[in-house]
Amino acid sequence: MFTFSDMKGALVFFAVLLSVLSDVSREESGFSSGLGCGNKYVDCEHYCDICTYIPTRIECYAALFEEICYRPFVGSMESVNNTDWCNWNNVKRKYNTFTMCTEAIAECLLIPWPNRMVENEFVNIHSRFFRDCPNEALSDPPPSIVFALVMTPICLIPIMVVLVVLKTKNGDGSS
Repeated sequence: MFTFSDMKGALVFFAVLLSVLSDVSREESGFSSGLGCGNKYVDCEHYCDICTYIPTRIECYAALFEEICYRPFVGSMESVNNTDWCNWNNVKRKYNTFTMCTEAIAECLLIPWPNRMVENEFVNIHSRFFRDCPNEALSDPPPSIVFALVMTPICLIPIMVVLVVLKTKNGDGSS
């Protein structure tokens, strides 16, 4: 009978076997990186090769994010007049390029996207570049309108009750 520790040992064995097999197939294709690498984008192999010199994937992602995505985005945003930052047509391409860059690197390094670091950076970008943009959110109506909208049904309820009582008081229900 197998115990939990035997099952755990078997799982570790299969994990090691699969990692060895994947390293062999990666070396046959001319690519070997200890991190594992996605292959949907052209630069994945380049990003993963860079990451062999950085201890963890997250640190590598942070470095690549800074150099490849963030700095070019900030430079392109600063090249636009700050009064034009609030016009979506002026920043849409820059913003989308930045977003796709962060996603592509994360996918290459097999890191979930969005992640905490990316979310924090997007918040920082919004507070830096889009803080003074007008917000088109809906606001509450003036108190007089709210009062009228609330009082109308409240006043109609007693009138409806009186009409129902008068109608049923006759007993015939036809009048």
